[in-house]
Amino acid sequence: MRRSPLAVPYLLGSALLVLVPLGLAGVLAFSDYFGFRGPEFTGVDNFVRVMGDGAFWSAVGVSGLVAAVVVPLRLLLAIGAALLLARGRGATTTVGRTSAYLPSVIPDAAWALLWLWILNPLYGPLPALLGALGVPDPGFLTTPWGARLGLVLVMAFQVGEAFTVALAARIAIPARLHEAIELEGGSAWFAMTRVTLPVMAPIVIVLAVRDVVVVVQNAFVPALLVTGGGPVNATLTAPLLIYRRAFEYGELGYASTLSVTLLVLTAVAAALPLWIAARLAARQRTRQ
Repeated sequence: MRRSPLAVPYLLGSALLVLVPLGLAGVLAFSDYFGFRGPEFTGVDNFVRVMGDGAFWSAVGVSGLVAAVVVPLRLLLAIGAALLLARGRGATTTVGRTSAYLPSVIPDAAWALLWLWILNPLYGPLPALLGALGVPDPGFLTTPWGARLGLVLVMAFQVGEAFTVALAARIAIPARLHEAIELEGGSAWFAMTRVTLPVMAPIVIVLAVRDVVVVVQNAFVPALLVTGGGPVNATLTAPLLIYRRAFEYGELGYASTLSVTLLVLTAVAAALPLWIAARLAARQRTRQ
């Protein structure tokens, strides 16, 4: 059978943009390299240094904290929007679907600068709205926890891809299942919790794994442009720290070590939803 060449551009692009840089980072992780001379092999010295690097582990903690809040919030928004907009028709549904996907079309830098204006404590509309409602200003850009909250808001609404996948999964559920529940007198809550969400569960798990990776990696742009990693390093995420090590301090070899370490930690965190799903499935089988 003749093989299709359509996948060749994708495979070449993946090799050039993903596999080759990953391989080079793996090599540089075991070397001392500043970009002015050839790398010098140092064995595992960089990894030993990572173990005692308090700044890096603090940045990992910030990334983990942001991901722990943003990932469930993104899933809730994506799946909630998919459930609301799955069966409707007409202009309202079209506008709703477009609005749900629109933030993901905006480039990350432009989206971050938009939120920099929204959160500005002097003339930003969100602090002004909170003041008009009598709600204390959390200091989105001026206090540690306020800046973390601002970072969460910046990253929470770019759910276009997850919304599209969840919407397709919801539409794929046969309508006759819900019709049967209605004939039996079942409520909408019963249908959602006993049919819709269980059927969509595998998709939700995949989206959770994807969002863990996306949130950890994409925290770089808003942390750089909106909060600058501050105040007092409260929003200094791991990708931003690695960027500074590489391009502000010139420690390209050590930055590669930090990148490899972050890759491993992200893989472990992404595997957590799969482990939880496996445990829940095993418990369900035991009950049956």
